[in-house]
Amino acid sequence: MNRFFVNSSQINEEAKKIHIVDEDVKHISKVLRLNVGDLIEICDGDGFEYIGEIQEINKDQVIAIYIDKKEVRSEAPIKVTLYQGVPKSTKMDLIIQKTTEMGIVEIIPVFTHRTVVQLDNKKDKEKKTDRWQKIAAEAAKQSKRGIIPLVHLPLTFKEALSHCETNCLNIIAYEREHQQGLKKLLQGMDSTINSIGIWIGPEGGFTEEEVEAAINQQVNSVTLGPRILRTETAGFALLSMVMYELGDLGGLR
Repeated sequence: MNRFFVNSSQINEEAKKIHIVDEDVKHISKVLRLNVGDLIEICDGDGFEYIGEIQEINKDQVIAIYIDKKEVRSEAPIKVTLYQGVPKSTKMDLIIQKTTEMGIVEIIPVFTHRTVVQLDNKKDKEKKTDRWQKIAAEAAKQSKRGIIPLVHLPLTFKEALSHCETNCLNIIAYEREHQQGLKKLLQGMDSTINSIGIWIGPEGGFTEEEVEAAINQQVNSVTLGPRILRTETAGFALLSMVMYELGDLGGLR
């Protein structure tokens, strides 16, 4: 079944009705060509998912009667936030899509010293972020997520360091790190670690000054191995290893 996201205000628990609005209406009626009586999955983004039977389709909304309600079981037991140095071209699209599939909760685009892409004003940043958020939404539907990851407006490196202070653990992938590997770091973690920030540089990586500033903010510098990974590959690799060791990738322990 196709999955759609709504907020709690669109759910009438007493009447067991769910109102789907905005772009999903066109997608249901024009793209998927669903009809009255068809079943769909609906997620409230707050821990519950519903099986709904379409009751009405009109220009402004789709109304479904839910016939089943259950807790979402597709979210990982840890919250992982990606701090991604903004890459060139459409690489960020791929990064958002695939990390959403793997369970990321938040994505923070970061402007670093070696970031080539420049968004000169707030309007450009908002336009780009809206596009990225739509990519996250589509990936969340496809992968049966319980939430849509939040894509933030781009931050400076300094702003991102302030943002990460609330995480239990922060990890920065650095190709010049030779003392501490990710494998050793993760194996020493305990069950109290429930929020992790992972840091990936743009093309060219982080500068020594940026890594030093991160380490001074208690961010753990690690190597991912002997081979240099592209920026769009490093995030997948780091997130996969974190989700395998501390999350639910590969199945819960």
